[in-house]
Amino acid sequence: MALPIPGSPVRGSKTGKPIMALLDLLGRTWALGIIWQLRSEALSFGTLQLRCENISPTLLTKRLKELQQTNLIEKNLQGYQLTGVGLALFDVISPLSQWTKQWQLSFDESNKTPGN
Repeated sequence: MALPIPGSPVRGSKTGKPIMALLDLLGRTWALGIIWQLRSEALSFGTLQLRCENISPTLLTKRLKELQQTNLIEKNLQGYQLTGVGLALFDVISPLSQWTKQWQLSFDESNKTPGN
């Protein structure tokens, strides 16, 4: 699977629109999970692997490489951390956590409706 770069065709879109490249990247297994885990501190490979529910080393290596190549994370002496661009992305997606609580409640409420 090719690395999703804005301006180039990506999975699900031939337009190369940046949003489509981002959705392709974030839709890959564990990409969002890695970003979420790096939201507040740099983490070593081993710590990331544990926090990502024992993701395989092969898949973690692949995702870290992709996230580095797309300028969302960087590696330094402390481990892996979000770049400025990665932090800005986290600030955009973080409110989804609050929204999901409301979304979950909608399922709870629909289960109380007669006929369900």
